[in-house]
Amino acid sequence: QVQLVESGGGLVQPGGSLRLSCATSGFTFSSYAMSWYRQAPGKERELVAAITSAGGRTNYADSVKGRFTISRDNAKNTVYLQMNSLKPADTAVYYCKADLKGYYIYWGQGTQVTVSS
Repeated sequence: QVQLVESGGGLVQPGGSLRLSCATSGFTFSSYAMSWYRQAPGKERELVAAITSAGGRTNYADSVKGRFTISRDNAKNTVYLQMNSLKPADTAVYYCKADLKGYYIYWGQGTQVTVSS
């Protein structure tokens, strides 16, 4: 049974930091590219950051470059998103996604991030 479980979301003040985790099971994690998406109310889901299966390459949305860092631990089957200098515009539900070259795609259930004073 495939599972992707996000955690680490919550309420944080502008300028603060959060670290999201996505713990996975039920598939060969090290073979999958992993990414984080987010969806704000009334908006489409958008790509935030992605990392290749071995972790050698990453890419980021322009809106988060220099503030967010995606990483993975293939020994723990977990992908992370370190979020610094958070802004109210970062408020959204954050989802992790596993992708095996488009043949198999799995999503987590999401974790809420709210940036507000």
